[in-house]
Amino acid sequence: MSRKKTYVLDTSVYLTNAECIYAFENNDIHVPLKVFEEIDKHKKRQDAVGAQARKIIRIWDELRTGGSLDKGVRIRKGLGIVKSISASGIRREHLPEDLDIKIPDHLIIATALKEQRESTRKVILVSRDINMRVIADAVGLESEDFQSDQIVDNSENIFTGYAPLLVDDQLIDQFYERKPVYLNREDLYPNQYLMLVSNANEKKTALARYVNSATPLQQLHSAKNKVWGIKPRNKEQSFLIDALMNPDIEVITVIGKAGSGKTICAIAAGLDQTIDEVNQQYSRVIVSRPVQPLGKDIGFLPGTLEEKMHPWLMPIQDNLQFLMGNDKVTLDIYMQKGTIEIEALTYIRGRSISNAFIIIDEAQNLTTHELKTIITRVGEGTKIVLTGDVEQIDNVYIDAISNGLTHAVEKFKTFNLAAHVTLTKGERSKVATYAAQNL
Repeated sequence: MSRKKTYVLDTSVYLTNAECIYAFENNDIHVPLKVFEEIDKHKKRQDAVGAQARKIIRIWDELRTGGSLDKGVRIRKGLGIVKSISASGIRREHLPEDLDIKIPDHLIIATALKEQRESTRKVILVSRDINMRVIADAVGLESEDFQSDQIVDNSENIFTGYAPLLVDDQLIDQFYERKPVYLNREDLYPNQYLMLVSNANEKKTALARYVNSATPLQQLHSAKNKVWGIKPRNKEQSFLIDALMNPDIEVITVIGKAGSGKTICAIAAGLDQTIDEVNQQYSRVIVSRPVQPLGKDIGFLPGTLEEKMHPWLMPIQDNLQFLMGNDKVTLDIYMQKGTIEIEALTYIRGRSISNAFIIIDEAQNLTTHELKTIITRVGEGTKIVLTGDVEQIDNVYIDAISNGLTHAVEKFKTFNLAAHVTLTKGERSKVATYAAQNL
């Protein structure tokens, strides 16, 4: 039986997942008083961080009914003790010269070092902050990342939604002749995209969508038919357009680098199925993205809601105007009618949305909790599309494998109403492509 450990959790862990205290089995959790103070600073934020701050404060308050945090309280039957710890008694000679206890992170590290000196157990600092873990290691304190929200080992193992498949030559002929072709494969997921490759001629291929072993392979949405003026430029975009235009697929996750076409394809499909009378499936298009790059909730910014949102919604506005033939007047008319909505995520979380085509851009900046809050707002007749680049994250509390988008890709891959597409090829201008490759 392994010995009990003492974990000291940094502020960033609680602000990522307030239920983190339930993830350490029978080990004890010590909370520096500085962590309580730091979390209190975030409780009024109207975003996911603020929600987690308020939640952990409520959890601590409930635990107090079972005893004193100063002496330690059992978290739950079968789990360890949670206890508050103070930095009092820390002397300058106990600390490396470069640690400044006026800096919150340094004080938390110093408090953990004090625990390490006074305890016979192994003391481990847990932080989502990479630099804090590096500093802890540099001063002789064991540290680790919080792993609970990490659903894959690394970003290279994220489900791609696609697989090449070597098949009999005649099977491809049957598929092109629109005869039923079945695959009985346990390694494929619902709505996974395939490139069928002939075992007689590797240049003979066909693109298809797998549903399940009892359903024939599906032909893709015809690339000859433009979607609001957009035509797929590569096979991955063909997969994406197929998923976007399929009424039976209600949740779509898309991972791709800047310039891969993920956002413009999603918006084009939304417009096509909302405004076009022939293809109309939804009553409105709702587009949003996290405000994380600004580092604060929009409520703290000056001006009206539209003025606050303008800087971080510019990329969406640019795509909408481009798809409208740069006709700003027409775009404004659709927005005034409510056919096209550009919303802050804060407001989407408080609604139940039916009969809409929802696009959440930059979804890699969402925590798993925030993403869950958004998806659970989806009502009947609504399709939700999550787009992002997991290698470009601005939220300091998450990374490529612990963000909401990655979590959604992995959790929804077995769901028969969901599809995932990974865009690997950039489709920018020749100048932009050359610059990206050579500068």
